[in-house]
Amino acid sequence: MTIREILNEAVKTKRESLGNAECRSILAEAGVPQNASSFAKTRDDALAAGERIGYPVVLKVVSPQIVHKTEAGGVQLNIHSRAELGAAYDEMIRKVRASQPAARVDGVTVDQQLGGVELIIGSTRDPQFGPLIMFGLGGIFVEVYKDVTFRLVPISKRDALEMLEEVKGKPLYQGARGLPKASPAELAGILLSVSKLVHASPAIRELDLNPLVVTAEGVRAIDSRILVDLTTG
Repeated sequence: MTIREILNEAVKTKRESLGNAECRSILAEAGVPQNASSFAKTRDDALAAGERIGYPVVLKVVSPQIVHKTEAGGVQLNIHSRAELGAAYDEMIRKVRASQPAARVDGVTVDQQLGGVELIIGSTRDPQFGPLIMFGLGGIFVEVYKDVTFRLVPISKRDALEMLEEVKGKPLYQGARGLPKASPAELAGILLSVSKLVHASPAIRELDLNPLVVTAEGVRAIDSRILVDLTTG
């Protein structure tokens, strides 16, 4: 499905929050680089996905009723082998069933686990000014330091490059102390892609790429969230 089709379907069915697969499809069409990921319905499917993707991997439950996966026991990190993946799958399903017995479990995602400096790109719609785009330090640093900068959408390449310079913690993604260095052109390109996506899609009420991880191979969106404005359409 295209971006427009996914958003229209969400509005039609009154689903405010998009699922993981829908978010990944939208970001892929928008040109945002992501880590490798595979949906698995069964334990055997998850094991096969782990072999395809390569270790380490992260296991996450897929359920329309479980929004906060970590709190429900629906996330398993640092899985380094087939044996660990099988054990993690069993443990996660047990925890999810115990904490959310009424939830429908559609399967799991097996995601490539990447380490590096965590950034965030986000967007929200201000009632007065319209869509805004945000960039800054991601992961736990968002709540701790609130080291972010904003612009009105749409942004220009110059705007994007200026945003990269305005974050106080920029040495972290500029290669300080041997950390992976983010390409300014790549980061600016992702900001421009998100700006274009939000500007062209009024049904997107909120969007977060958090974390967006800086690795030696490039910048990758690891997790994403998209909320839909159900009054559009």
